[in-house]
Amino acid sequence: MQTIRLGMAQINSTVGDFAGNQQIIIRQINKAKEAGCDIVVFPELCITGYPPEDLLFKSQFIRENKMSLKAIIPATSGITAIIGFVDGEGSSLFNSAAVIANQSIVTIYHKIILPNYGVFDEQRYFKPGNDCSIVNISGVGTGINICEDIWFQDGPAVIQSSNGAALIINISSSPFHSGKLQEREIMLAKRAQDLQVIVAYVNQVGGQDELVFDGGSVVIGIDGCPIARAPQFEEGLFMVDINMATVIEARREYFKQKQLPTDLNTYGWQSNKYTVIESPQKFKKTTIPLPIAQPLKPLAEIYQALVLGTRDYVNKNCFKHAVIGISGGIDSSLVAAIAVDALEKENVTGVAMPSQYSSQESFEDAKQLCENLGIRLINIPINRIYDAYLETLSDVFKNIPHDKTEENIQARIRGNILMALSNKFGWLVLTTGNKSEMATGYTTLYGDVAGGVAVIKDVPKTLVYEIGLYSNSRSEYKPIPETILAKAPTAELRHNQKDSDSLPAYDILDPILNAYVEQDEAVSEIIAKGFDESIVKHMARLVDTSEYKRRQAPPGIKITSRAFGRDRRLPITNRFRGV
Repeated sequence: MQTIRLGMAQINSTVGDFAGNQQIIIRQINKAKEAGCDIVVFPELCITGYPPEDLLFKSQFIRENKMSLKAIIPATSGITAIIGFVDGEGSSLFNSAAVIANQSIVTIYHKIILPNYGVFDEQRYFKPGNDCSIVNISGVGTGINICEDIWFQDGPAVIQSSNGAALIINISSSPFHSGKLQEREIMLAKRAQDLQVIVAYVNQVGGQDELVFDGGSVVIGIDGCPIARAPQFEEGLFMVDINMATVIEARREYFKQKQLPTDLNTYGWQSNKYTVIESPQKFKKTTIPLPIAQPLKPLAEIYQALVLGTRDYVNKNCFKHAVIGISGGIDSSLVAAIAVDALEKENVTGVAMPSQYSSQESFEDAKQLCENLGIRLINIPINRIYDAYLETLSDVFKNIPHDKTEENIQARIRGNILMALSNKFGWLVLTTGNKSEMATGYTTLYGDVAGGVAVIKDVPKTLVYEIGLYSNSRSEYKPIPETILAKAPTAELRHNQKDSDSLPAYDILDPILNAYVEQDEAVSEIIAKGFDESIVKHMARLVDTSEYKRRQAPPGIKITSRAFGRDRRLPITNRFRGV
């Protein structure tokens, strides 16, 4: 048996852009044919883009998705293509993979295990399939399944392997969070070893609202080791030659010694068989090197996720330019550095909006940052506007001491200025609040929360500093000034203000928030770890009572396992207090 050449089309689809997605898919099919691929595989729901959410309730959306699939079929002469789309109609829709060969649909696989946790709501839209089919592709028994199907230990891959599949192809749209690639590969290695199959996992790349997809498509051998791995956060067609004769012989020897159990299918799934072509293509192929991209280190993959998420949010929503309020602090500095990497420096503008409480040092830091990044800085002092507000409200506020109200007025003035620039010039406002602030409500509604996308909304403050240092390490000129990295965090809304006036030190706060928000630990459990009881209780109350702010904040790029919004959804009106 000859070697199978597999093409992994790691593409960046856009939700609802049927013409654009179709064009990308056809282009990659043609590239795969030119390179002599037997099979080319595309991500889950690549025709519609992922996740399409309630667009799936629109019958026209489903029709156009099927029309796009039909338009792709003529491109498949001489190759087998596996393409994600939506099958069915009305209330019976299926998350599906079409197996197309020689300009004909051979079979359609319907996803069986529908995730309904975290960011996933697939049971809201889809019905589960029940056919763990086997497809003979170029002489190789191949099991095709979709994303969650392979995460399920007793899932379709078990049935497919037991019925003769030596190659399992899983098409996926698996959202990124830090460490997710390692989690996936550990799971895939276990499936490959347990079932003695080659596992080819093809993942989407790109940003969609809060979600980022990191690619990292991989082929795992029967020994659990990667045969090939595509880079993270990069589009492209990545090819690998797989010697299936060796795999089939190894399976034969393995199962002589270890018999598969007979009661594999406890769910009553079907297992039909289809044939694409009896044997691989006969013409001689030039050997291609095995692409084994190294996984990115944690800070690098988080940074790339933020860059890609920002770029796709801006571009896919048809903006050309971004604007950022530059305070001279670390948060806005990091957002500016990310924006320049995402959009190029000529497409980013910074705005300094100093008040009487802003230090000259902060303004100088803001100027230096923008010079380092090569972006324009507009200076719009807010003193006169702030004084006008105070004068306008003086009768109503008479004899009442200054408090957070006057502080928040400054933040809201700045938000109004940024939105005015957005309206006038068509710029998208990138907000700069971090996860620690969003968690505790240390932010001003309709002020610093105002904007289109919150780039570091899911990045805790301590991690902001780490990523800032990483950003500087990527270039000789170090865009973020050392003075910004060294200074104590402050909102500068009153004289001598520091974040530590309202919050504990971030190296204490962030572990508490991680336990309470991401791990769902009870207050008593967090206190038992040695944290101060009064601090833990106060921070938990702040988190609980700030839900109304988070609900009105812009979407933010998900980089942790439990992001606000899609992952963590709590009622605003809520009297439960776990304290």
